[in-house]
Amino acid sequence: MKSLESVKAPAAVGPYSQAIVNGDFVFLSGQLGIDRQTGELVEGIEAQTKQAFQNISYVLAEANLTLADVVKVTVYLADLADYAVVNDIYAAQFSEPFPARSAFQVAALPLGGAVEIEVIAARSEN
Repeated sequence: MKSLESVKAPAAVGPYSQAIVNGDFVFLSGQLGIDRQTGELVEGIEAQTKQAFQNISYVLAEANLTLADVVKVTVYLADLADYAVVNDIYAAQFSEPFPARSAFQVAALPLGGAVEIEVIAARSEN
């Protein structure tokens, strides 16, 4: 097991790794819509969702993976009313067969985020 970090993605906001590699699997911690250059959340649910996926892509690239290698996604929403917007952006990130997914409304997200997304990727088809 080893830690994986990308200097392009925002630094962790707590005592955790951006990702852990274990065998053929890469487990990413949740990514918020934080712009690495400013260290701040971008504005709005659409921009935060796109930025979260960009941050995920940066971390996956450190393992020579892409969103095409993602097998499981968990989406945390501060407001379930944003589900349709997030779902449309999500659909544009992946192609069939789509990864397995769960989506939840939560009481709050770190830094006041509107969305947090975590993924599990596989190095090879299982």
